[in-house]
Amino acid sequence: MLSLALLPLLQTGTARAEWMERVEDGIMGTRIVVELWATDRAQGSAAIEAVLAEMRRVDQAMSTYKPTSELSIVNARAAQEPIKISQELFDLLSTSLEYSRITDGAFDVTYASVGYMYDFRKHVRPDEKQIAAALPGINYRHVELDRKNGTVHFARPGVRIDLGGIGKGHAVDRGIAVLQARGIDHALVTAGGDSRIIGDRFGKPWVVGIRHPDRKDEVIARIPLEDAALSTSGDYERYFDENGVRYHHIINPKTGHSASKVRSATIIGPTATRTDGLSKTAFVLGPEKAIEIYNRLEDVDAVLVTPEGKVLYTEGLAPPE
Repeated sequence: MLSLALLPLLQTGTARAEWMERVEDGIMGTRIVVELWATDRAQGSAAIEAVLAEMRRVDQAMSTYKPTSELSIVNARAAQEPIKISQELFDLLSTSLEYSRITDGAFDVTYASVGYMYDFRKHVRPDEKQIAAALPGINYRHVELDRKNGTVHFARPGVRIDLGGIGKGHAVDRGIAVLQARGIDHALVTAGGDSRIIGDRFGKPWVVGIRHPDRKDEVIARIPLEDAALSTSGDYERYFDENGVRYHHIINPKTGHSASKVRSATIIGPTATRTDGLSKTAFVLGPEKAIEIYNRLEDVDAVLVTPEGKVLYTEGLAPPE
């Protein structure tokens, strides 16, 4: 998760202009924060409400916890026949498959073929027999998209998809699009560990603090940002410990077990969809291989914390030696 160290605002000549903030819990199972600079309070309030409404819409369409959602219908039927889906879901699945290819399968929305059996709140996990039986369902190549007909089909039974690794980033980007359409030039939208910023803090950048994996009040790095997105994934978000083992929500598609090669990964890039989708890679591939992949991508940077507590940076963020 991230924390924002907000810089002081400069005074402007517009009497009614003000900085506005709204915090909402429960949408997509997380905390939503919208902050913006508004020249009119009523317009600012309406813009915030519009962002929250858009996020609720995304949640209704893409939540696996809602049996009537578009995604739940896909999971129920796509192994039997091609299912016509919305352009929005088609595009997000296309992006997800692209990230699977970029990350050598470390990001894979079909992780849910095993992942659905975990319940971190109730400390429930599948046993080895259950994992072995469900593991063949995990493979992003099982998701077949037909662009001409706008359909998705699963190549085999037992496949489930979950957009938990990219959906919040998509919702953040949708929220930013709502604000931009209303002429908002300075804002922040956050959903859990995924944030996107437009503009600066009136001449100064926003300063984002990346928290320590074990000590939530301690910051390991501070990064100045403007017109950028940032996502942090950690093994401390949704988890339980059992017999000295931490079981958390980032699943290794190859094994069906929690991926633990890093403690946290923060990705900075142009959109929250991109940073969210790429923030799980290091947990599966390990820090060195992940850094190689991130360094090949010209539009992203990363900060990783290893299990030993070492902090690693991509080339664009590496501090001078």
